[in-house]
Amino acid sequence: MLNQGCTLCYQGAKLVLFLTGKCNRSCWYCPISDERRGKDTVWANDRIVTTDADLIEEAENMSALGTGVTGGEAFLEPEKLVHYCSLLKEHFGPDHHIHLYTGTAPSREELEMIAPVVDEIRFHPPHEVWKHILDTPFMAAIENAKELGMEATIEVPSLPGLEDLRVTLPFVSQFNINELEWSETNAEAMRRRGYDLEDNYHNAVSGAACWANCLLDEEKVHFCTSSFKDSVQLRERLKHIAENTSRSFEEITEDGTVVYGHLVPTAPLPDDLEDDLFEDCGDHIECAWYLLAEFPDDFPGEKQIIERYPNGGMIVEVMPV
Repeated sequence: MLNQGCTLCYQGAKLVLFLTGKCNRSCWYCPISDERRGKDTVWANDRIVTTDADLIEEAENMSALGTGVTGGEAFLEPEKLVHYCSLLKEHFGPDHHIHLYTGTAPSREELEMIAPVVDEIRFHPPHEVWKHILDTPFMAAIENAKELGMEATIEVPSLPGLEDLRVTLPFVSQFNINELEWSETNAEAMRRRGYDLEDNYHNAVSGAACWANCLLDEEKVHFCTSSFKDSVQLRERLKHIAENTSRSFEEITEDGTVVYGHLVPTAPLPDDLEDDLFEDCGDHIECAWYLLAEFPDDFPGEKQIIERYPNGGMIVEVMPV
């Protein structure tokens, strides 16, 4: 049975708070983009956070029921970590579930600092310590986290050697395995090790799912596939955002994207066009897509149908009319 943090992720109800791109490790399999890696920039989902209001607005836009704090290494920015987690708890209430990823084994003092505002801590012991995990500081950190009232989870990518971590199962509430993912930033390291993509449609590394099989017989172990993150987790989050932020004339797709028309007019708009079917954006008009597709002669000018992530997000497709 999944814990609350994973259940909310399944529902697309968790905000992703990327606290910092700074990290004191250099894991060869790290998939973080160059845009974020090493940069001391805060992101809420795909939005840069410069003020507290930015974070709260993004969380409200998706009706977030919780937050996953990631990076980089969040413990390199302890003041930001406590500040943003406290802000979210104060605004949304104590039931707003917060889980935190770390590649370190925090001290008792560091864990005491976050315990009032973090519900679950997910430990990511680096690959090189898996063979002797019981002799590392991670075990003491797991025990301290539990004593302070937090759930303690181990979350690692599917790599050869996962069997070495079986000894940790009695000490954690859940054990998450993420399917190893290929990215632009780890591609060269993948090639050096002889790895390749599973197919042309997903970021999963060929064979990565098989490496997880050695632990999937355990009740506490959960395997999260690359395709699930793309096709379910992200889609559900986009749907929440679209439902809260889409304009009256935008059509929400099954994937949570929005579709609308883009017109650079060469003549005035029809006099009987209802206000809720368009928006004057200065140098162009945005409107219901079907107006341009079904009545092109009524809207002379350059016409396109645009599909994009909601709330002004990434453009997925532009189709000339």
